[in-house]
Amino acid sequence: QVQLVESGGGLVQPGGSLRLSCAASGKLFGIYAMAWYRQAPGKQRELLATIFSNSNTNYATSVKGRFTISRDNANNTLYLQMNNLKPEDTAVYYCNAGAQYGLEDYDFWGQGTQVTVSS
Repeated sequence: QVQLVESGGGLVQPGGSLRLSCAASGKLFGIYAMAWYRQAPGKQRELLATIFSNSNTNYATSVKGRFTISRDNANNTLYLQMNNLKPEDTAVYYCNAGAQYGLEDYDFWGQGTQVTVSS
């Protein structure tokens, strides 16, 4: 019911910045929160940042102060601004949407975008 497409990943040097985008389409009216996750090789998927329908945000300790989650409701796009990137930020980054239709909760995921931080 919701389609998510990430973009903006790539190779960046340590200390650099990237902005990830997540274009959402479909039954967007049911979404109550959107989030960014990442998964590095051999590691579990990690929740980085969440933005709720009331615009409140939460961040993981590992990215707080460096990453900023935001959204453009007019263009149905979620963003993750990443500054002061470190090699340990290298991972596949995923967009997630939590939605409710009636009494059913759903989790939707994008396909992921690779971020590599290396000199």
